[in-house]
Amino acid sequence: MNIPGWRSPRKLIVFESDDWGTVRSNSLTALQKLSEKGYPVFDGAYCKYDALECNDDLEQLFEVLHSVKDKNGNPAVITANNIVANPDFEKIKAADYQQYYFEPFIDTLKKYPAHDRVFDLYQQGITTGVFWPQYHGREHVNISRWLKALQNKKPYMLNAFEYGMFSLHVPMTPHYYNAYMDALDCDSEADLVSTIKIVSDGLAMFEKIWGFPSRSFIAPCYIWHQQHEQALSAMGVNYIQGLPIQHQPIISEGTKYHKKYHFTGTSNFKGQRYLVRNAFFEPTPYPNVDWVDNCLYRIQTAFRWGKPAIVSTHRVNFIGYLYPENREKNLHQFKLLLQAIVKKWPDVAFVSSDELGDLITGRECLRQTIRQ
Repeated sequence: MNIPGWRSPRKLIVFESDDWGTVRSNSLTALQKLSEKGYPVFDGAYCKYDALECNDDLEQLFEVLHSVKDKNGNPAVITANNIVANPDFEKIKAADYQQYYFEPFIDTLKKYPAHDRVFDLYQQGITTGVFWPQYHGREHVNISRWLKALQNKKPYMLNAFEYGMFSLHVPMTPHYYNAYMDALDCDSEADLVSTIKIVSDGLAMFEKIWGFPSRSFIAPCYIWHQQHEQALSAMGVNYIQGLPIQHQPIISEGTKYHKKYHFTGTSNFKGQRYLVRNAFFEPTPYPNVDWVDNCLYRIQTAFRWGKPAIVSTHRVNFIGYLYPENREKNLHQFKLLLQAIVKKWPDVAFVSSDELGDLITGRECLRQTIRQ
């Protein structure tokens, strides 16, 4: 993954973090009730720990990001890939699951008890340079498959729905392999048309919420179609984040995919550039890995090949709303990682995903313009 593609003698590091804004597990009470019904909700890291970010989550993460500075005096920055909407569970139930409704994630925040300052903290993070939202999707749920499961009275979905959740840690089936999180997967041409509109609607919502457009995008579960790229391009998205392999749905052959390979800086048919993750910090789902050492090794490999280090780290690693110890132990590791980076590479520069894309393409940096 580090050989082909764009190179630079500069030591650039991007931290890409997915899922900000989406609901996952509602509360410890919800998890306990679901566990009593026989669901193994405490066995899966995302189901057990992941939740809508709260005030403390952001405050403590920002403190860690501010604790280090790069060669330009800038703190570490998280590219916070944002889901801009969540299902409106009350309206969907009132419609007997026959119609889908959604609400902006800033309205969802009002329904949670420790989240009243989250959006203000976001704005603070943008201003101080530690947090930079980019577009992850309108919602993180495959609407077509989820509604069908609800309409067919699937017990695991109805039970989750009761607690404002759409994803459980239950045995996987072909259409539930990604726990209905694969928002842009398609089983038909109608699904493709619908998800293209969702992509565009979500981007318009993103700009309305944040006051600026998103120049980059990361597909939920790394599944998207070439036609989604065309819709993204029409809305001004220049850069596509992801892993080295894209899974493109083969329409009408559900859960079958074309594998497409990408490298940082290479472009597609619309001239959009791919930004490929080549390092990882994921302690919550994989607790037995030395993530500081692992990530440093991968960063070193990227720099050896003259490539930017693009570090994948999901929101779940920084969430303590359900279990504060999850946030605390991972932030400790993350701080050790950041300190090791600036010590080992004092000429490092922390940049956001779209900022890296702008360096590759020579565009004016939108992030710097907004902050000024």
